[in-house]
Amino acid sequence: MKLKDAVNIDDLALLAKRRLPKVIFDFMDGGAEDERTLRANRDGFSRYRLRPRVLTGKGKRDLGITLFGQPLAAPFMIGPTGLNGIHWPDGDLQLARAASKAGVGFALSTASNNSIEHVAQDSPGVKFFQLYPWGDRNLCARLAERAAAAGYKAMIITVDSLVGGKRERDLRNRFAHEVNLSPRVVWDGLTHPRWLASTWLGRGMPRFENVAEFAPPGANAHELAEFTRSQRNPKLSWDDIAWMRTKWRGPLLVKGVLTAEDALLARKLGAEGVVVSNHGGRGLDSAPATIEALPEIVAAVGDSMQVLVDGGFRRGSDIAKALALGADCVLLGRATLYGLAAGGEPGVARALTILGEELERVFALTGCGTVSDLTPQHVAVVEDYFRPRA
Repeated sequence: MKLKDAVNIDDLALLAKRRLPKVIFDFMDGGAEDERTLRANRDGFSRYRLRPRVLTGKGKRDLGITLFGQPLAAPFMIGPTGLNGIHWPDGDLQLARAASKAGVGFALSTASNNSIEHVAQDSPGVKFFQLYPWGDRNLCARLAERAAAAGYKAMIITVDSLVGGKRERDLRNRFAHEVNLSPRVVWDGLTHPRWLASTWLGRGMPRFENVAEFAPPGANAHELAEFTRSQRNPKLSWDDIAWMRTKWRGPLLVKGVLTAEDALLARKLGAEGVVVSNHGGRGLDSAPATIEALPEIVAAVGDSMQVLVDGGFRRGSDIAKALALGADCVLLGRATLYGLAAGGEPGVARALTILGEELERVFALTGCGTVSDLTPQHVAVVEDYFRPRA
């Protein structure tokens, strides 16, 4: 199969798996412990059925939204993911360029391999910055300052990975923010020559460029990986979120919220948005699927915050269900990473095209012309589907 022949996200995942060594694909694809939450994110969509309305006369469809004042061509954007340079050279740039050309947003991770400034200069589209609250407040304040100066429109603070999840695929592969060159891993790389030639030879292990200024001068990839591991902050509290609110003037989102109580606390401290997220099933295993946690949070905050959601989105119908349940936008993770690993920027573009076309088809078949047309009346859990409605 060639990239142009991929008809869905699973096809891109297959292409990515063929190109990547096992240790790299497992890092991208895996979750924590028994991977219950990883599977729950996908299985959660099956609990809901779409309720199509017919003959609505809405032959024209517009997927566009406005998110924190920024116009986007579709109600999804590329979410923050780290260490993208091990999947494709300059992976963060490839993702940002594809997002910009598609008119959708892009969120850059603190753990990116291309710097805040480089990505901003390379892609003109709408960009958010995701902050891992590593280290002391000086580090966080400096990253926020750089993101603001580079033109990032919003900040997303990730709060659900204050300690690392037990990702057993990575443990077996001895992977921890860097590739351990054991004989088995070396052989794995040699048997994937396309990945080896394009990603490793002449470049070596990608560095965490955004934190290079905080590490010893001239730190290599291994030393920067060690530095990031040492900077986790398990004592982070809501007081730190209140402090970050004073350091960032634009929209602020708290990512990793799974309960109404925490969404309301975020609102109380001045956050304009939350991201309903379980870190892609990579942190706390047995956490709820995000599509299951979404309705409670939407009901709690109403129109007072913008609610984003991530976790397991592979189909346009998945995105439609989240929108119908009240999400303002969906963040894509593995879906676009599969495209990146399969074919760089064209692979990311293919993933975005697939999801956009699928979502537009869902709009047509449910009688919707715009995102605002999708309401809770368009979705029901399986056991409630045929119950009388008001």
